[in-house]
Amino acid sequence: MTAKTELKDAAEAGRKGPDVRSDCWVKIAPAAGGGIEVRLNSKVESLYGDSIRQLVADELKSLGLPHARVELEDAGALPFVLMARIETAVRRLGGHVEVGYLPEFSDAAKYPTTRERFRRSRLYLPGNEPKFMLNAGLHKPDGVILDLEDSVPPAEKDAARIMVRNALRTLDFTGAERMVRINQGDMGLEDLEFVVPHNVHVVLIPKVETPDQVTAVDQRIQQIRDASARERASQTSILSFQSGVFLMPIIESAKGAILAYEIATASPNIVALTIGVEDYTADLGTERTNEGRETFWARCQVVNAARAAGVQPIDSVFADVSDVEALRASVREAKSLGFEGKGCIHPRQIPIIHEAFAPTPAELDKARKIVEAFNQAQSKGQGVVSLGSKMIDPPVVKRALRTVQLAETMK
Repeated sequence: MTAKTELKDAAEAGRKGPDVRSDCWVKIAPAAGGGIEVRLNSKVESLYGDSIRQLVADELKSLGLPHARVELEDAGALPFVLMARIETAVRRLGGHVEVGYLPEFSDAAKYPTTRERFRRSRLYLPGNEPKFMLNAGLHKPDGVILDLEDSVPPAEKDAARIMVRNALRTLDFTGAERMVRINQGDMGLEDLEFVVPHNVHVVLIPKVETPDQVTAVDQRIQQIRDASARERASQTSILSFQSGVFLMPIIESAKGAILAYEIATASPNIVALTIGVEDYTADLGTERTNEGRETFWARCQVVNAARAAGVQPIDSVFADVSDVEALRASVREAKSLGFEGKGCIHPRQIPIIHEAFAPTPAELDKARKIVEAFNQAQSKGQGVVSLGSKMIDPPVVKRALRTVQLAETMK
């Protein structure tokens, strides 16, 4: 922030009140002098009050605000949350912030991902609600989605970007794939600045209707990564270990469903294609039902497009958190259509989804026989795999190998 910047009298960010936990509220008013004065109300003041005041002072000075009066109500916020709320308030003052006062990358946040990993479950978390992020990995989803789109109110989009960035740098999701759903259009391209350099594994692109939307995101990611590579060469990079960023387009309209294959092949970085049936049914002008007759064609379209493109087909979320049996039936139907995963809006859905996507004893027995026949053919140098009198095509072998691998993963 430059000295000539015209700032507002005060700005605030965050949450306060008796029901708030793992979060904080901050109000910052620039001052002409006197350094940083912090009026702190914290549940942990006796233990960490001095550390909190020091963090506030360090961050404000780093952001170009050496003199300010700060009100802070803390409900057990971790440092990355405090830092995100402070930066949000400074940005709302009208100051120009280049990068921000970034938390150090934790070693626990530095694990990689792979193209072929299982994506049975992906848990959506609102990007502006740190309390849901802290223990998300303990529920063992295959992926955690830090959401910047529908679950975040328009007035909090700016705050969510910073919170998600800091969470990506800090939190251990215990091996879950680290995903972010960006916003639509230009706002989504701006979101990428806050997530690409900070070890995101997969970017979910909402409401995709044309391949160009995927291409725009893919190109912007590459531009950001190229800029980071140049910073690495000058030893100033904030990114020093991350591999590539994968993409997962979301089909949410009739037009998107019709162009599903073109979308699924728009970039080599696409690893999965998924569908959002809430917006799809709204586009059709119909009501969503648990039976799903109104979405059957579009879901089959997504499965076929994904399979033809060589990427994973992933089903939509199931909205009724309380109906476990309906969820189980929905997952079994999704599996029968060819889907490999499903979205979650509550942690209690995760074990049901994993259980329903698990191979049955009959499926596993058949897969093992195919794999054994494949291994025997390989050992004999034979290019043709047969099981009994039937020839086994390469896609069938690949599917069998994946079924055995899934069974081994689930023990």
